[in-house]
Order: sequence, then C-alpha cells, then structure tokens
Amino acid sequence: MAATPSTMVSLGTPAPAFTLTDVVSGEPISIPHHSGKTATVIMFICNHCPYVKHINQALVKLANDYQHHGITFIAISSNDATKYPEDGPEKMREMARYLKCPFPYLYDETQEVARAFDAACTPDFFVYNSNLKLAYRGQFDDSRSGNNIPVTGHDLRQALDSLVSGKPVPEQQKASIGCNIKWKQ
Repeated sequence: MAATPSTMVSLGTPAPAFTLTDVVSGEPISIPHHSGKTATVIMFICNHCPYVKHINQALVKLANDYQHHGITFIAISSNDATKYPEDGPEKMREMARYLKCPFPYLYDETQEVARAFDAACTPDFFVYNSNLKLAYRGQFDDSRSGNNIPVTGHDLRQALDSLVSGKPVPEQQKASIGCNIKWKQ
C-alpha cells in the first residue's frame, strides 16, 4: 500500500458542481444545493482503506460536533467497485449505517466527481466557505496507524473553527496521506 498525498488544489478554487445519490437514503445530493451556511466539507473516503478506517470514529464525532454550526459534510467514494467490491454502494450503505454517519455517503461510479475535485487519495478533505470557495484542503490530523499519535481531527477542526468564528483559515496546510483512489482502467 503506497502512501499517496493529496494534490493541494489552490485555495480559493470554486467547488465543482455535482449531483450524486446517497447510498443510504437514495436521495440525490448536489452542490451547490446541499451546501452549508458556514462551510461545506467534501470528504473522499472509502471502506477498505486502512487510513480511512483509522479515523472513521473520529470523523463521525467531528461531523456530529460541527453540524450545528451550519457546516454540511458530504462523503464520496470514487473507487472502482469492480476491482474493490468493498467500496461499492451496498457495502458503503452497510458501513454508513454501522458507523451511524451523520452525513450522506455518495458513490461516484463514473469517477467524474473525483476528477473534478482533483482528489488523489482516501481520505482527502476539501472545505469550502459559505461562498463555496476552497478554504482548506489537507489532512485530518497527524495520526496514522501505528504512529501512536491520537486521532483528534486537529487540522480539520482548526480550519472549521476558523470558519465558524469568521477568521481566515491558516494557509499553512498539510497534505492528506492515504491510499490512492482506485481509478478504472
């Protein structure tokens, strides 16, 4: 498993518009229609990635902690489910229910959404301000499986706290590290 960094898209980049179906509710979710009043967090995750598994519980807690601040969270899996069936819609639905995800979990079958965001790895986080301009892209925190650093979501929390308080998000941001997105051939 090679560690792949996020691409660190330029801050201020507008959020790409998209519509995908939530694997749990069956409802279409779209940007800009499902954006948050304060911020919108787009998370590229999947079921099988050990980097994502390492933060899953903390990610659910973080979303629960911030949703009441006008922040919308949307998770997307863009992996090739033919080669990685654990990342397909049925298993995604099971995982979302098991974790009690407080956010929609969308399947990007064509991988067009991942390409529009220039997503590279799982997990890959993109935080957009109230105007849907990129304010943060990067890691959840410094914790990785086996490095004995607690999973806190520090980096993502710092960005969200800045947006909630109306302050600029620090521009010094660390790339996320994870499994590469499993692109179709």
